Amino acid sequence: MTTPEPQSPAPRPPAPESPDRIHRSAGGIAGGVLLLAIVLWLGCDALVTGHGRVPWLALAAMILVVPLVTAFTLRPAVYANEERLRIRNPFRVIALPWGQIAALRSGYSNEAIGKSGTKYQLWAVPVSMRARKRAARQKTRENAVGEREGRPGRFGLGSRGGPFAGTGFGGGGAAGGAGGVSGRAPADQFMSDLIDLHEARENAEAAQGEVSVRWAYEIIGPAVAGAVVLAILLAVG
Repeated sequence: MTTPEPQSPAPRPPAPESPDRIHRSAGGIAGGVLLLAIVLWLGCDALVTGHGRVPWLALAAMILVVPLVTAFTLRPAVYANEERLRIRNPFRVIALPWGQIAALRSGYSNEAIGKSGTKYQLWAVPVSMRARKRAARQKTRENAVGEREGRPGRFGLGSRGGPFAGTGFGGGGAAGGAGGVSGRAPADQFMSDLIDLHEARENAEAAQGEVSVRWAYEIIGPAVAGAVVLAILLAVG
């Protein structure tokens, strides 16, 4: 009589991915909605009241312009969780595990630098020199008030306050407000939060993997089609 071989335990399902914290530019969204409203209003008016080739030109122009406006205003976003940073730019979506990021840099633009040396710009986190100056003035005023009252300024050297502290991750949406926290501009505070998260998760096993880059053909395709049709209509005369 043979004894049955012990069965191997069933494979465990993969652990669910941690929820994303999303950052988008409120100014970009507002500007994009306004531009799309103007384009659709003018285009629909030309379609209804235009004569001859005008409706066809208006239709081709809308097919070209609407995807481009959407790509540069409504589309950009940054998604961050404990496993990876996902950057949705106008024409690409880049997924960067924290272990594949060498540095996060904030200067005249905000960038993630991969260990291969490739730079990925964060379109959804634009740098505003005006916001930086406003935050610096606010910090100076707070420090001056603190000195007059015999206590250190509220903002001092600034505090990051953990991986998801600050305007970027605290609300899970687009950063707002003029001064941010710790006397920083909102975009700078968001980058500081990303740096904290990168430092905390860079060597975690779940944060390893390969860099993934996907082109946004849903944006590129209609824009190219609109450009081709518009060029043909203009050439035919």
